[in-house]
Amino acid sequence: MLALLQLIVVAWLPGAVAFRMPVLDRDRRAALDAEERGFWAIVIGVAVSLSVVLALAAAHRYSFTRLLVVDLGLAAALAAIARLDLRLGAAARRPGLTAIVPLALALVGAWRFLPPSEYIIGGKDPGVYVNAGVQIAQRGTLVYHDPVIAAVPAFARDLFFPQDTNRGEYYLAQRFNMGFYILNPETGATVSQFPHVYPASIAIGYALDGLAGARRVFAFWGVLGVVAVYFLGARLAGRPAGAAAAFLLSLNVVQVWFSRYPNADIVMQALLFAALLATARSHVEDDEFFAPVAGALFVVLMFLRFDAVVAVAATVAGIMLGYVAGQRLRWTFFAPLGLGTALCVWYWLGPMREYFALPRIFITHLAWWQLATLAAAALVLLGVFVAGRRSARVSQMVVLWLPRALAAGVVVLAVYAFAFRHPGGKLADYDAYALRTFANFYVTVPALAAAVLGYVIVTRSLFWRDPAFLVTFTAFACFFFYKIRIVPDHFWMARRFVPVILPGTLLLAAASALTGVRGRLLLTRAIRGPIGIVFLAVLAVYYARAAKPVVAHVEYEGIISRLERLAGKIQDDDLVIVESRDAGSDVHVFAAPLACIYARNVLVLSSAAPDKLVFAAFLDRAQARYRRVLFLGGGGTDLLSSRWSVTPIDGDGFQVPEYDSPWNAYPRFVAQKEFNYSVYAFGPADHDSGAAALDIGINDDLNVIRFHAKEVSGGHTVRWTQRQSFVVLNRLRAGDRMLALWMNNGGRPPAAPPADVSIFIGDRLLGVVQVADGFKEYDVAIPADVAAAAAASGEPVRVALRTATWNPHVVIGSPDDRELGVMVDRVAVR
Repeated sequence: MLALLQLIVVAWLPGAVAFRMPVLDRDRRAALDAEERGFWAIVIGVAVSLSVVLALAAAHRYSFTRLLVVDLGLAAALAAIARLDLRLGAAARRPGLTAIVPLALALVGAWRFLPPSEYIIGGKDPGVYVNAGVQIAQRGTLVYHDPVIAAVPAFARDLFFPQDTNRGEYYLAQRFNMGFYILNPETGATVSQFPHVYPASIAIGYALDGLAGARRVFAFWGVLGVVAVYFLGARLAGRPAGAAAAFLLSLNVVQVWFSRYPNADIVMQALLFAALLATARSHVEDDEFFAPVAGALFVVLMFLRFDAVVAVAATVAGIMLGYVAGQRLRWTFFAPLGLGTALCVWYWLGPMREYFALPRIFITHLAWWQLATLAAAALVLLGVFVAGRRSARVSQMVVLWLPRALAAGVVVLAVYAFAFRHPGGKLADYDAYALRTFANFYVTVPALAAAVLGYVIVTRSLFWRDPAFLVTFTAFACFFFYKIRIVPDHFWMARRFVPVILPGTLLLAAASALTGVRGRLLLTRAIRGPIGIVFLAVLAVYYARAAKPVVAHVEYEGIISRLERLAGKIQDDDLVIVESRDAGSDVHVFAAPLACIYARNVLVLSSAAPDKLVFAAFLDRAQARYRRVLFLGGGGTDLLSSRWSVTPIDGDGFQVPEYDSPWNAYPRFVAQKEFNYSVYAFGPADHDSGAAALDIGINDDLNVIRFHAKEVSGGHTVRWTQRQSFVVLNRLRAGDRMLALWMNNGGRPPAAPPADVSIFIGDRLLGVVQVADGFKEYDVAIPADVAAAAAASGEPVRVALRTATWNPHVVIGSPDDRELGVMVDRVAVR
């Protein structure tokens, strides 16, 4: 009950009070449908709370209690200014049957978008958002001064966060190999790699119900996006078209996936459609209340993603065109937008300077003709704006011909992009085929054709009803289909069309199906209507079937409990050193949640072969500061030395579901992602240890380098070698004369090269063996001088295994696309 009351305070109360204030013609907005009034209370309330979180966190003063106090204080202050006159009065209509539609859409969305994924690990964008949000909730700041980073002496920084020398004008390094920038190693100042609006919402969810609440935020934004699309679509093309588009959106596999999976694009969808609706209410319908609301929402969007500037520019262009057509310009829209833009520039050039560096590089590398085209378009718009208000004739021509020209231009571009655009020169295949990939993978070709037809219908007949939306949709489509990563990586990374293009396509397709085509046709409206309904029903069935496997899937289900177990083994005064990203396994992704969510002291190695002299000096200092210094690994790291010892103290192996993610292909099945890790404790040097036999795949993380991950084959714990892999032996004794390896070629097919393994110690070739099918022992002699030299050094010895590899995906078409050498089961010295 307490959490529900807190949710009402942060997600509804400020917006409800602001909406009911007796200012800016309250009766006008009171006349809106009851369901839209409720929608605006939530949107404004959420925007206010997110803004408060960002402001408090920027001042290093955020806490959930302070957020509640500010929201309650703001609501009380507004109510006092209104003298408690918050009743909407007779102008407010009671909820009718139409209120069922958004409520039903919200319920359908919640049904399809829950339960959310358990993606809290690092390594990619989704985990960065979650960890950044929880860090705000726990530490109360955007820029966190991490004592673990500050405690790393200057001589040892390259072990964990080497400086990016490409940024000569300021210090920059990466925390966890990805996800957080280190701005100042002396103070430990770190900041999330991505803007903070989405993490701010996760921080609120975390305060309400821990990690479960943080994860439900994913679905909240998906539901709000579906409902926002409905309200904008209902206003533009009618309730049937808006409801059909929103329902199709809730069924679409991409919307389902990204409403369960941490990403800022789904947040942008909800806020941008709300902002566009507010823009239409204020500038087209002349409702002055919504002008500052629209401006403020666009400011929030700029703190969410940089590409929101495309939406801002397109919306301003739409407003200017509307002004030429006789619509009003409202300074109350531009005032908050201008102030917020100034704050955002400080944000981009300050704490988020590295995030802003990529857009800055993109802009500075545009070709001259691209810059000239943008400048010409801006000058044409400005010319139309000036001439259109001075000349009624120009205004009439713009009103008549602009929609027609826009519709014709978009049709030509769509036909070209779908049928005639091909790669060549600097044009990559995934850019050239972006539109057809979008159609084939995500919406279907008939839906795309219906959307193009709907664009023509809506633009020619309804353009001046919502120029901001249509210009924004056009700008996003042209920009992203010209240069967008649709599927160069894999299906689930192609999300740049989620905010505008996907919902806009479905809205236009629904408008085409339910509005019909004007003009003389053989088919009557009575026939066209049922055909459109059948078409949408077929789309709905197709989308539901395509998304059915995703609805039943929870990405990384069970990983939270495993991470909680691991965190429970680590004490508050321990230091955990995690293997590097290139160590051969994915254990490094545990570092971010261990540090940001579970508040453990964590450092991540930057290399699988760190400098041992520097590491020894660092280890001396760390052991004086921390109770234990631990190592967490699952791949292979060259960290054995005569200067210290390592003792295995814990380990675990588990699998979590991970959806198939092939490159440039449609996902097919749910795979099992395997994690195997061991925890070791560093101790004093042990000079009495000998070169004991090594069982590969069991507590071997410091004895192998450049191997693939651990696995079990035929009851044997093994690892596959790569083209060159290394086994690290604790030491060789002067009398050792034989190196024995138990290996298996893994059923290498005849089409693959023979499994010849060359075995080296240093530059000395010990022998070449041809590994057959099945596990067998292969022996090579150790020359006396090699053994004597190794024994005299007292240091661990690297044994190199060089093998001609093969790729199962290429050779036999299996899903496994690793470059495989041979399986190694055991190593012994005699």
